Amino acid sequence: MSRLMDLDARDPADRRRVGRARLDPSERPARVRVEEAGEGRDLFLEWDGALDDAGRLRRCPVCGCANLFRHRAVPAVTPFVIVLAFAGMVLAILGFADDPRVLVGLVAVLVVDVGVLAFSRTHLACYRCRSRFLGIPIARQHRAFDRIESEREENQPRPV
Repeated sequence: MSRLMDLDARDPADRRRVGRARLDPSERPARVRVEEAGEGRDLFLEWDGALDDAGRLRRCPVCGCANLFRHRAVPAVTPFVIVLAFAGMVLAILGFADDPRVLVGLVAVLVVDVGVLAFSRTHLACYRCRSRFLGIPIARQHRAFDRIESEREENQPRPV
């Protein structure tokens, strides 16, 4: 049984979002149908050298770039939790943290914060086209975003 991968594809020329597709990387489809705002479009993928022996991505099948980075996607509730944590910190500084209701609130914010971190997903992204690959195992050689590597890819010529 193979795992399905969600592909959030972007145009290699200008990094505009093309659409989203769900595919099985073990089948290595040459063409997938990506959907964006109700419209469909065919996207051609290049799988030569894109997967290693363990079935992990080592190259972007959209643009062929060999440089991928890990990115942690946090849920949309994260800014709300940050505001609550900041408010809890202000309450503690002002001396209202000895009230049991405030302490219960601070513990609740802590539990929500840990839950947000537990449910955040890590995915791969391409430095050149910024296409994202979700729901696949990530090889150890892929590191977090590196600004220097990003600038290096920015200076590479892009296809027209």
